[in-house]
Amino acid sequence: MAALQTPEFASLAVGDVVAEQSFALTRDTLVRYAGASGDFNPIHYRDDVAKSVGLPGVLAHGMLTMGFAVQPVVDWAVDPGRVVDYQVRFTRPVVVDPELGAVVQVVAKVGQLDAETAVARIDLTVKVGEETVLGKAQVRVELGDRGGR
Repeated sequence: MAALQTPEFASLAVGDVVAEQSFALTRDTLVRYAGASGDFNPIHYRDDVAKSVGLPGVLAHGMLTMGFAVQPVVDWAVDPGRVVDYQVRFTRPVVVDPELGAVVQVVAKVGQLDAETAVARIDLTVKVGEETVLGKAQVRVELGDRGGR
């Protein structure tokens, strides 16, 4: 198997789709993430609590959604150290149905190229069904020669 290589900055154009991936979430996923993160807020695993505070149901953790969203870009860049900035705006909660779960769909597209710094801004479209759940989701990836780093 050939070693993965970091994409070449010169080969990119604004509008290029660099990655697409879907992630299935279940209630089990949420419980495991709660254990790993220490975030045991019951809105992430109890319908009665979520509904009592006006939510439509159990919600995925925001940081879990954010982590899923950036992963295709990290995989594409090969080296996670090349991600120099990542920002999102949470626009809609991800409701995780007790039986059906939820599927987070991510499309990563080149939004801007800075030839001086060899940094590509990758714009993420993150949806569950037809609803966008992360707005202004942008990852800045440094693709220049790192001199052996």
